[in-house]
Amino acid sequence: MPTKAAIVEKAKRASQVSIDETIAQDSTMLSSQLQVLFERLFSPDARKSLRRFSSTEAAKLLGVTDSYVRHLAAQVETINPEKTASGRRVFSLEEIHAMRQHLGRTKPSYLPMRRPGDHLQVIAVTNFKGGSGKTTTSIHLAQFLALRGYRVLAVDLDPQASMSAMLGYQPEFDVGENETLYGAIKYDETRRDVADIVRQTYFPGLDLIPGNLELHEFEHDTPKALADTNRDDKDMFFMRVGNALHSLEESYDVVIIDCPPTLGFLTLSALCAATAVLITVHPQMLDVASMNQFLTMTSDLLSVVKEAGGNLAYDWMRYLVTRYEANDGPQAQIVAFLRSLFGERVLTSMMVKSTAVSDAGLSKQTIYEAGRETMHRQTYDRGVESVDNVNAEVEQLIRSAWSRT
Repeated sequence: MPTKAAIVEKAKRASQVSIDETIAQDSTMLSSQLQVLFERLFSPDARKSLRRFSSTEAAKLLGVTDSYVRHLAAQVETINPEKTASGRRVFSLEEIHAMRQHLGRTKPSYLPMRRPGDHLQVIAVTNFKGGSGKTTTSIHLAQFLALRGYRVLAVDLDPQASMSAMLGYQPEFDVGENETLYGAIKYDETRRDVADIVRQTYFPGLDLIPGNLELHEFEHDTPKALADTNRDDKDMFFMRVGNALHSLEESYDVVIIDCPPTLGFLTLSALCAATAVLITVHPQMLDVASMNQFLTMTSDLLSVVKEAGGNLAYDWMRYLVTRYEANDGPQAQIVAFLRSLFGERVLTSMMVKSTAVSDAGLSKQTIYEAGRETMHRQTYDRGVESVDNVNAEVEQLIRSAWSRT
């Protein structure tokens, strides 16, 4: 006959939760419901597509007048603009690129791509504090450069894969085994050619190496590889991302890497592959303190990597203030504090906290994909102006690295 205490203890154990089983159950339920939700929003065969652009938008992208866009449309045979219900002409991004190529035949400055002697620009966007706007910054920068005629590769190194989802590839359903960059940088014989992993997107001029949870495997495999006394020191972990991207050098002008929000082997390898680094920072005291820890740890680890032969020569490094609220006094003080410390290494432009960017994100779009007619026009214009200013400043840094004016 069990005692009362034994019965109570048994009931207590029965009421306790096994955390691994609970997490597994929650993951299974969430995954299945996400798939249902995704299929409800987008049919199984649906793919994201890019909107068309007005003649005014096309003129801004090309750097010509609105009337000259209409002249170009009549000159280039492959351009056949659609007309809206109000009779306005709208152009696909492919057609805008065709106009740019036509202009570039007589004036090469209309073509911003790399020229002989220009090195591939690899920009690592990083911070290990969540909510700093790292992925939002990465994807808007990649699209901005593609809109202006650069050949851009976006690399999603974040296992959460938000960039991949925004660019039309759902990490749970569309990205399989060995289909992330891990497939090209792993240590065993199943390693793939990185060119086989690159995917085209609906955004002309912008390709993607997608991410998913598989990227975590690199963090587990690397310590084992470092312990191997027979390892090849010419292909150390910190060289792997750079070596993989090197084989794609002739196909792109700029590579944008959305780094993981951790300072692990993937991030270190991305930093060694980069020619430039953009560090996002939210102007709150806790975020700045967190960034300080990030900088300290990064410095310590990279100094070890440098001694082992890692390349840490950058064209530039900048801090980008994100989610800035102009009417927030403490934020303004922190921005002034950062500028007094780091001077020109803090970008002049700031990514303003924008409901336009947030509203576009609800439908898995960036502000460049959402049309001006989809929201309040002043809100949209302010959001676009903020994002454009930041990206234009980064573009100027790229052009300066190529000795362009």
